[in-house]
Amino acid sequence: MKMSELKDLTPTELSAKGRDLRQEMFNLRLQQASAQLEKPARLRNLRRDIARIETQLSLLRRKKAA
Repeated sequence: MKMSELKDLTPTELSAKGRDLRQEMFNLRLQQASAQLEKPARLRNLRRDIARIETQLSLLRRKKAA
């Protein structure tokens, strides 16, 4: 996921997408704990995507406050 994809989303859509990614990350961590995780790099990518979403949300909040 790229920042350019996130710039067009509303805060509600960003929050929903972040929730979905966190749920997926939780499921992957369970798989990792039980040694069934096939793509460990997916965890890193999810973590970065969540950070991008949080960054975009904070930028929107700052714009709204200013």
